[in-house]
Amino acid sequence: MVKIRLARYGAKKKPFYRLVAADSRSPRDGKFIDILGTFDPTKNPAAIKLDGDKVKMWLDRGAQPSETAGQIIKRSMGAK
Repeated sequence: MVKIRLARYGAKKKPFYRLVAADSRSPRDGKFIDILGTFDPTKNPAAIKLDGDKVKMWLDRGAQPSETAGQIIKRSMGAK
């Protein structure tokens, strides 16, 4: 099953995340299928950049977003 979730990048105490489509069995920062966007919580307000077409495509294919990824998608897609 494909999950849409966050993969953590960035240095210690300076998180930066990629929103990725990944197999549910792969580790958090491991192998992924596609990069859907980025999320930077250190900015005020948090910077979210998503490729809306890719996100919609993966959701249509049955990918399940994690709880946090779902909130980020809802916040950014609702703003457009």
